[in-house]
Amino acid sequence: LWPWLLASSGLSALVQLVTLPFFPDSPSYLLIQKGNEEACRKAIRKLWGEGDHQAEIDDIMKEKGAMTSTKTLRVLEVIKERSLRWQLYILMTVMTTLQLCGINAIYFYSFEVFHTAKFEEYLIPYVSLGVGLCECLSSILCSTLIDRFGRKVLLWGGYTLMCSVLALLTMTLSLQHQFFWMHYFSVILIFLFVIFYGIGP
Repeated sequence: LWPWLLASSGLSALVQLVTLPFFPDSPSYLLIQKGNEEACRKAIRKLWGEGDHQAEIDDIMKEKGAMTSTKTLRVLEVIKERSLRWQLYILMTVMTTLQLCGINAIYFYSFEVFHTAKFEEYLIPYVSLGVGLCECLSSILCSTLIDRFGRKVLLWGGYTLMCSVLALLTMTLSLQHQFFWMHYFSVILIFLFVIFYGIGP
């Protein structure tokens, strides 16, 4: 089943490959990059139907004007630019904590935790699939929560809950040989960690 499951991702790529030539080019690309206003109008009519789309074309022209007046910076210039330094620090911190938050360790050791929890051998891949499904669903949930609470609240809340779950998971894994129910608690914590990861970082 797993080879078929992995191969199924190729089906969506094949559908995109076949259907992509029939899609119109982006109106902003045609107007800004190519400078072809007639092709831009044609693409807009194909996407949004007949009608007066001058307001959309004016917006694209404003975007083109803003892009021409903005200076493109190289990597070293971005690092040296004082006005961008705090944004750069924040970006580096977020990306570093994202890599070191423990999600890779959770995925790596989850199979062993499920095995220790006395799950049947044939069920463990499906439980692992459930973990991945939890991350997918929590990411979808995040897209609705981010408008209501903001990125900062979700980041702080996600990392705080993830730290708490990792502390509890360390404790349950240490005590799993003393209490039989600790294995199942560890499995629940793994699912919670993945959900908080999807919602937060």
